Amino acid sequence: MADKPDAVTSWWRRISLRAKVTGVTVAVLALGLFAAGVGTVPLLRNSLVLNIEGQLPSLAVSDLVSRWFDVETTDGTQRLVMSETAPRSADYSFAVYAADGTFLAQAGGASGSAAPSFAASMPLDRAHALEDQAIPLRSEDGEEFRGAVAVVPGDDGTLYVQFVALPLAEADSIIRQYFGVYTTVALVTILIAALLIRGLVTLTFRRLGQVESAAMLIASGDFSQRLTDLEPTTEVGRLNFAINTMLERIDQSLAQRDRTVQHMRRFIGDASHELRTPLVSVRGYAELYRMGAIRGEEDTARAMERIEKEAIRMGVLVEDLLDLARLDEEPELHIQPLDLRPIARDAALDVRAAAPGRTITVIDRTTDAVQTVPAQSLPPLPKLDPPTVKSRTGPLARLRRRPRQTTQSMPQIDFSEVTDVPVRTPPIVLGEENKVRQVVANLLGNARRFSPEDVPIELVVDADRAAGTGSIAIVDHGEGIPPQIREQIFERFWRADTSRARETGGSGLGLAIVSSIVTALHGQVRVDETPGGGATFIVTLPLAPAQSTPAHLLEDTQPMQRLDLDEL
Repeated sequence: MADKPDAVTSWWRRISLRAKVTGVTVAVLALGLFAAGVGTVPLLRNSLVLNIEGQLPSLAVSDLVSRWFDVETTDGTQRLVMSETAPRSADYSFAVYAADGTFLAQAGGASGSAAPSFAASMPLDRAHALEDQAIPLRSEDGEEFRGAVAVVPGDDGTLYVQFVALPLAEADSIIRQYFGVYTTVALVTILIAALLIRGLVTLTFRRLGQVESAAMLIASGDFSQRLTDLEPTTEVGRLNFAINTMLERIDQSLAQRDRTVQHMRRFIGDASHELRTPLVSVRGYAELYRMGAIRGEEDTARAMERIEKEAIRMGVLVEDLLDLARLDEEPELHIQPLDLRPIARDAALDVRAAAPGRTITVIDRTTDAVQTVPAQSLPPLPKLDPPTVKSRTGPLARLRRRPRQTTQSMPQIDFSEVTDVPVRTPPIVLGEENKVRQVVANLLGNARRFSPEDVPIELVVDADRAAGTGSIAIVDHGEGIPPQIREQIFERFWRADTSRARETGGSGLGLAIVSSIVTALHGQVRVDETPGGGATFIVTLPLAPAQSTPAHLLEDTQPMQRLDLDEL
């Protein structure tokens, strides 16, 4: 187990950040001022002492004996007697010694002040040795002095030794006054600094209070909060910017989650509805048959046909749902170079076989020039009954609010050969062939389903070396798709008609599957308006690098810029 914090640590944690910053700053300032004061006192005292010591040499060599004493001779012995004209007091004290070092007299000093303890004797040799030196002295009560020695001749030529001393009491008094003034100024400075720091910290942390308020609102579920102070040169500004960025991402994530939940709910509801409809039909026919309401071979055959169609429809829906589920799991795709031209031709042939009355054209834009020659006749395909497709004037036409433009009948369409032409950029892309074929088949199915039988369809193959992409476009000339719903049509179960009319027999998953497959292949799919009316779905895939393209795909062939299929 971790050690429990001690009392000091617990106390420190309970203090607010504002108080910590203020207290620490004031404490550091106080320590700095204290250190400055303590450090300057010795320097100042030393300077004052040096100033006093500088005065001593001039005093020591001055004629103090004649100024303070009268010389009397008794029995051949000289004595120094205090002169009546001697000063009453002086800021210095001095002692006079005879040439042999005998102590003669002492005078000077302020009235009532302590006198220094001079040496009992001062011979000439010792005096000469101590000249030009500051000699520390003390009084009997411990007061400090600085002294100097000099050999001075008297009026009669007699040599005297003068020992002069100045007290350090004045320097100590100045130091005491300085320390008192400094302490007062320091305390006032600390007090003012504490108030200023407290105010500045409070002003600075007020913006943190805004962060706290915003955080409380965010905690209550309001993610629309944003902080306003975004100055990048301050810590609070950078913090606010980081919080705003985090809130933007959280808001986007929540919005994406809400959209995903809504889409999932709609998806589940639509899937349930789509599956329930054929099941209800099958169950209804089964109950009618059980109750004996279906009689005769014709009624039974019609009921079985409806049951079969609903079962097929339900199977297609389940297969589409499974395809979407597999795509959502991000399966590993076998991506390899593939040519879009044969895929377009095969898709056109499939449409022509399913709808012989439909005009479909394959256009190859990867060639520079075209020369068409008469095509050879091919054996006709067996006549097939075209599916019943009604002309649409439903929700898409209502959204666009314009009449559908009719097209002129296309000429007889045939296979046309083209002379050898140089290829600009072969439409060899990276993809999985089965998935690309599924995409083209789904888009062609939509084009057939949402355009009348007499309206032609074109498949356009192109490549863009500069963009590094190859494309295949499915062009129809039907009602088209209004711009306001071009993004929504790729959503699952999306229908322009909210009543989910099933005239076309679609499940609402075809374009969602197309979008998922193209995204998994690192491509893009978009829808544009066809000139003259209609919709153009363009699938773009990355071009395959030349070094990874098989040689047989790069061989020169006779590409067909237009492959028209009308009657075979």
